[in-house]
Amino acid sequence: MTNSAPSRLGELANLFFKLGVIGFGGPVAHIAMIEDEVVKRRQWLTREHFLDLLGATNLIPGPNSTEMAIHIGYIYAGWLGLIVSGVCFVLPAVLITGGFAWVYVAYGTLPQIAPLLYGIKPAVLAIIINALWGLAKKAVKTRQLLVIALAVALLTLLLKLNEVIALLIGGLLGMIWLHSGDKHEKPGDKANFLIASLSTGATLKASAVLATSVATASTVANVSLWQLGWFFLKVGSVLFGGGYLLVAFLQGGLVQEYGWLTQQQLLDAIAIGQ
Repeated sequence: MTNSAPSRLGELANLFFKLGVIGFGGPVAHIAMIEDEVVKRRQWLTREHFLDLLGATNLIPGPNSTEMAIHIGYIYAGWLGLIVSGVCFVLPAVLITGGFAWVYVAYGTLPQIAPLLYGIKPAVLAIIINALWGLAKKAVKTRQLLVIALAVALLTLLLKLNEVIALLIGGLLGMIWLHSGDKHEKPGDKANFLIASLSTGATLKASAVLATSVATASTVANVSLWQLGWFFLKVGSVLFGGGYLLVAFLQGGLVQEYGWLTQQQLLDAIAIGQ
C-alpha cells in the first residue's frame, strides 16, 4: 500500500462504486464480494484482519457490509477514505431508489400502474416471510434460544412491545441464561450467544409485525427532514440483524406511530428496495 493519497482515494471510489452497482443479494453477498476484492485480488488486508473487522461489525448496530466498506476505506486511506468508501458504496442504491421513488410519486396513482402495485404486495410479503424464516433458523440454534424466541414472541403479541423493548428483552434473557449457565464457556461463545439473543428478539418482533399487519388507509402527514432524520438515526442506533428486520421498525414507526406512510406505501417501498 505505497500509492499516494489521491491514488488510494481513487481506487476506493472505483472499487466501492462498482460493488455498489453490482451488489445484489444482501449483506452476505456484499461481504463475500468485498473479501474477494480487498483480500484475494488487491491484498489490502489479510484474511485474519478481514475476519476481525467482520466480527467487530457484528457487535454494533447497522448494515454490516456498509460498515465493512467504511472501515476498509479508513484503513486504506484514513478519514477521507472512510467517507469516500461509504459514499461510493451507497450512492448507486441512492440514485436507483431515488429514481424509482420519483416515478412512484409521479405516476403511482395512475390506473395503469395500480394493478402492478396491487400485485406486488403479496409478493413482497412472501419474500420477507421467506427471509425471516431463514433468519429464524440461523438465530434459533439451541433450546435456550428457542425459549427466548418464544418468550419474546409471546410478550410482543400480548403487550404490543415496540422494537427496542423486544431487543432489550431478548438481550436481557440471554444475559440471565448465560449467568446461570455453564461457567466454563468461552467468552467468545458467550458473546455469540448474547448477539444471537438480540437477533432473536428482533426477528420475532419482525415476524409478529408481519403476522398482524393489515392494509390501512391514512393520509400522509407533512414531515420535516429533521423529523425523518431523527427517526432513522434512532432506528440505525438499535438495529441488529439483517435488513429485513428493518421492516418491523418501519412498520411500527412510519405506519403505526407517526402515520407518515400507509401500509401499501410501505410495501411498495420495500418492493422498490428489492
